Amino acid sequence: MKITINPKLSVEQNAQVYFEKAKQARKKLEGARKALEISLKKREAELREKEDKLEKIKAEHELLASKERRKAEWYEKFRWFFSSEGFLVIGGRDATTNEIVVKKHTDRDDVVFHTDMAGSPFFIVKTGGKEPGEQTLQEVADATLCFSRAWKMGLGTTPTFWVRPEQVSKEANPGEYMPKGAFMIRGKTNYMVPAPNCAVGALDDGRIMCGPVSAVKAHCRKHIIVVQGRKRPSEIAKTVRKKLGGELDEIIRVLPAGELEMKA
Repeated sequence: MKITINPKLSVEQNAQVYFEKAKQARKKLEGARKALEISLKKREAELREKEDKLEKIKAEHELLASKERRKAEWYEKFRWFFSSEGFLVIGGRDATTNEIVVKKHTDRDDVVFHTDMAGSPFFIVKTGGKEPGEQTLQEVADATLCFSRAWKMGLGTTPTFWVRPEQVSKEANPGEYMPKGAFMIRGKTNYMVPAPNCAVGALDDGRIMCGPVSAVKAHCRKHIIVVQGRKRPSEIAKTVRKKLGGELDEIIRVLPAGELEMKA
């Protein structure tokens, strides 16, 4: 390092000049070090943000790939859920699907649920030859209420019953007409007391399932309880999507009709 001495200044004055220069250099070095640290932190934050975006894109691609790989099950066109005992339960969405559920997808050993109120879905417990327990029967009774017109009207309950398939007929009494989606029930009816009891959750394969709380909790790691309220299903569906994932249209499709709220 070359040092220049100013002969017009004393030794002490020359030393002071270099002392000031050294002090200024230290300040510049410290400023440069801080600027470098800030730059490095900013760069790290940008990299983390990019990594997060890449992970999100990767997750979305994996979800889409999973949906493409998974063929929709036949029952997904109807109302459906799995009871806490593992029974598949399907129900009509309207008059047309009520007709299809009863006529095409009800076997001899199944159990058929309905309410005394017009505008109710028919729900079918697909037993596979096994006898469902009281918990399954209660869950299906509750579901029949939750997806009926009674729920939409804000009623707390409505008479709900179950019968065997041979008791359900499309043959009307003399002088009567049986409209689409309606059936004649003959013989003994087994009445139950249902309650508004509904939750929505995500299965491990990403499908959204809606049904009684105990059934959803048995099959879904995360769930949200929904009750009668004042919000449209589309509003509730947006919050459900944030918490559980899934497609908005799919969530709206599985939720009960009528105004809803989420239970805290």
